[in-house]
Amino acid sequence: MRSSPLLALLLATAAFAQPLPGTKPLTRTGDLAMDMVASIDHYLTARLASSAERRPPVDAASRQRLKHLIGVVDPRPSFDAPTLIATLDQPARVGAGKGFEILAVRWPALNGMEGEGLLLRPTNGQPKGHLVALPDADWTPEMLAGLAPGVSPQSQFARILAENGCTVLVPFLLDRKDTLSANPAIGKATNQPHREFVHRMAYEMGRHIIGYEVQKVLAAVDWFAKLDPAKPIGVYGYGEGGLIALMSAAVDERIRAAVVSGYFNRREEVVWSEPIYRNVWSQLETWGDAELAALAKTDGRFLLIEAGPHPTVDGPPPARNNRRGAAPGRIVTPAIATVRAEAKKAGVPVVEGGPGSVEALRGLLESLHVQASDLATASPVNGNANAPGRLERQFRQMVDYSQTLMRDSQFRRAEFIAAKPAEQLRRTFWEESQGRMPPATEPLSGVESRLWHETKNFRAYQVVIPVWGQVYASGVLLVPTNLQPAERRPVVVAQHGLEGRPEQLVKPEDDRTRQVYKQFAAELADRGFIVFAPQNPYIGLDAFRVLMRKGNPVKRSLFSFIIGQHDRILDWLETLPFVDPKRIGFYGLSYGGKTAMRVPAVLPRYALSICSGDFNEWVWKVASFDAPFSYMYTAEYDMLEFNLGPTFNYYEQARLIAPRPFMVERGHKDGVGIDEWVAHEYAKVRRYYVSERLGRSHCHRVL
Repeated sequence: MRSSPLLALLLATAAFAQPLPGTKPLTRTGDLAMDMVASIDHYLTARLASSAERRPPVDAASRQRLKHLIGVVDPRPSFDAPTLIATLDQPARVGAGKGFEILAVRWPALNGMEGEGLLLRPTNGQPKGHLVALPDADWTPEMLAGLAPGVSPQSQFARILAENGCTVLVPFLLDRKDTLSANPAIGKATNQPHREFVHRMAYEMGRHIIGYEVQKVLAAVDWFAKLDPAKPIGVYGYGEGGLIALMSAAVDERIRAAVVSGYFNRREEVVWSEPIYRNVWSQLETWGDAELAALAKTDGRFLLIEAGPHPTVDGPPPARNNRRGAAPGRIVTPAIATVRAEAKKAGVPVVEGGPGSVEALRGLLESLHVQASDLATASPVNGNANAPGRLERQFRQMVDYSQTLMRDSQFRRAEFIAAKPAEQLRRTFWEESQGRMPPATEPLSGVESRLWHETKNFRAYQVVIPVWGQVYASGVLLVPTNLQPAERRPVVVAQHGLEGRPEQLVKPEDDRTRQVYKQFAAELADRGFIVFAPQNPYIGLDAFRVLMRKGNPVKRSLFSFIIGQHDRILDWLETLPFVDPKRIGFYGLSYGGKTAMRVPAVLPRYALSICSGDFNEWVWKVASFDAPFSYMYTAEYDMLEFNLGPTFNYYEQARLIAPRPFMVERGHKDGVGIDEWVAHEYAKVRRYYVSERLGRSHCHRVL
């Protein structure tokens, strides 16, 4: 009897979907790649929520860790007093108010970087106290001093503190506009806020825009302490200035009193969705806002949280024309109940209102032993609010400082790796740079597969390997059809690039992927190699980039998962009876080339590594202001790796692969870099292999 076409199709489908022997049938019908991304997102959401349970009690080590993670690590130059800023058209004395004068000033903060703003100085006798008043990033010092419109008189807390007899220094904070986030000399522009633009290059160097601005505050504290050691020092910050005030008080015990206004929250709920310039590597493993508050109030110091509205930040400036590439991120005002609950954990009082509430001002002044008066009375201020060139000066100094760090980073890396054994460096790279996941928790007995594609030379199976809870590894395994009984063959792990899928390495769906990947997994299988093409989670545009944002605060990166998944893939491959476990090599293209640097560097079971279309002077590639192909001008904010510049460029990562064979395939059609940069970094690798390891036969570069 003839079977119906439908029955024939069902029978054929059932036969075709047979699993690889030793695995369970794979019956999933969803998108394996996007389901994987969703499973990692679920894992990170849970880890964020539980981060407070893992934090150690705050102590001196917490303060040192905080300094490191926000980049407060460079010495500040000594100075005797701020410098007055004057021109032929505008004197340094820009205004005056009730009992004080207003001076335009600058002061050294770091080598080549200055703080700049306004100094409100009493004119009726000696100052009663010394304070740093920090506006929100979109407020100017002039607005906080009453010289410019935009802030209500009661919220001009710098002016009110000066009226009460205090010396008040008001630093300028870099704003959220994007007018300078460009390099016209190379025709590049972006809609990244100024704060994000600086953050990107600083983060790679182990610095942070938060740290830069904290250093400006601490430089002011240095001056106050020298000016009058007997008088206590305070800070008052609102919005972004509240963040800087809280961080400053947490890292420097000379600050005896602080008010944090419009910035206090259950940080684990919001930090990943805020602008990327607030992203701090592994912060929630060490502190939330309650722990920062605990640090800021040690030794009997005063801290008050003023719970008021934060200026709404709906996202970066809009993309337009050639300006695009900013990371998403918004800031909303937290519920008062959330602020109170977080503050309660640190035993810190909360007042509602502000900025500039009478309760906050009185508490701050009294903690500095200053008798408060006229806290709710607005007095007129007269003067000139013009500050020509200040934004550009402050922005350029931060950019130039970061670029100098980038150019000097090769010397810092040499100092960092000197005399350290490879295993110590490998552990540091894995744990501190990439973020190390725990060992797999799921048994290999749960591996699932199904036959997906077949040719005369190989069978291709889609495979799912459970790793941690819902998180799995997946890919396509190509098994040659001419395997002999008991024969064990080498394996090539073939890794796709950005937004790719393993199937594209076997059977491309369109001409573009055929041109990019050239079916190299299928080509290798045709030549008799066993091939495993993993699915890496860099797929789905912002869906996967959010993983970086959620992961960084809890000491995880995208490569935390990729490395852990590959470790489990190797566990499984070694169980297959036709695999030679000592001959498993790695070949990665483009983003897969990034994987070819980072994964074999920490997983010695990979017998060799080939980095294709990615090897580069990587630190310059990520942080350069002057290179037109720099990631500074793209939407790929997932490339940021904290403190990589002074520690592990591609040469240092290749050293962790040595003495295993290592190869670079330039990939001229991949826009990762230029020949000169590739050759520059590769020359160091070749020298190391030839002079100190195995000789040139184990190190190759192909154009």
